[in-house]
Amino acid sequence: MQRRSFLKKAAVGLAAGSVAAPAIAQSNPKISWRLAASWPKSLDTLFGGADMIAKWVGEMTDGNFSIRTFAGGEIVPGLQVLDAVQNGTVELGHTAPYYYIGKDVGFAFGTCVPFGMNDRQSNAWWHFGGGNEVMEPLFTEYGVKALLSGNTGTQMGGWWRKPIKSLADIKGVKFRIGGLGGRVIAKIGVVPTMVAGADIYPSLEKGTIDAAEWVGPYDDEKLGFQKVAKYYYAPGWWEGGPRLMTLVNLKKWDELPKNYKVALETACHAANEWMMAKYDHENPKALRRLIAGGTQLRYFPKSVMEASEKGAYELYKEYMGKSKHWARIYPQWLAYRNEEIEWHRFNDNTYENYLWHSKIKAKI
Repeated sequence: MQRRSFLKKAAVGLAAGSVAAPAIAQSNPKISWRLAASWPKSLDTLFGGADMIAKWVGEMTDGNFSIRTFAGGEIVPGLQVLDAVQNGTVELGHTAPYYYIGKDVGFAFGTCVPFGMNDRQSNAWWHFGGGNEVMEPLFTEYGVKALLSGNTGTQMGGWWRKPIKSLADIKGVKFRIGGLGGRVIAKIGVVPTMVAGADIYPSLEKGTIDAAEWVGPYDDEKLGFQKVAKYYYAPGWWEGGPRLMTLVNLKKWDELPKNYKVALETACHAANEWMMAKYDHENPKALRRLIAGGTQLRYFPKSVMEASEKGAYELYKEYMGKSKHWARIYPQWLAYRNEEIEWHRFNDNTYENYLWHSKIKAKI
């Protein structure tokens, strides 16, 4: 009787095992997705962020969820990533949503708007200040899920062939600039031109454009802008803390097992921190190399800054009546920006300014 009982229990156990194995396999299916990025592979921090997301997702899922990354132009041009994700050409995109303000100006808030927040303030808005929630209806309208996946920090004001001493010096200049910055700077007489990152150097070299902005010292040095323009300006007031996003086709997102969604979200969070840390590490060294090579650092004159800021607020007021998403997002965003700036001015800025001006030097 004991033998029969044992065999009966064993049979039940084997049957349960035969059911359990497929259930586990079903919860960890083999999935292969493609990611189209807006960046050339030579930019190892921007494109590197996309690569790291793919790497970490693969490792967290034991290789069952694999993502292949493609640089701008390999599947679609760098400025058409949203379209590719929306129509299902690829499942994922790594891009800057402000590239798509031609579709809806509200997309600017997915990256940044001129005279907006820095990277820390932007992260706070996205995660805790309602940014993710207030942006979701716009992304959903275009059939994508947006996951915060990077930030460059405050960008530089670009490369100019001639020094800028007044507003008169920038009127008529053909300037490569993305997002709303181009529309703002047009108000003070600049001619904005949008070209993808890989096309900036040849455009500067051939004279198709007179000046260009990209990111900051580390990336700009890699792209060689210092070879065709001498003056390097700060700050990039149009990009105080530009967020990058991983856009996921919404239907594909809904089909993902929950653990794969968590893996992708976790990888994107990690890429956001990784990218900012790398830029903060590399930019100081790159700036020193550029200066040693003859680059001339300059600040935009106060007259240019004030005219640009005034133009920005005039433009934002106009958009209130032109875009339902802008009208919904802008008031919430502005209130949060003002509160964050007040706090940082009181504490962080005071601390940093003290250290910079201190005459007390550490000695070893």
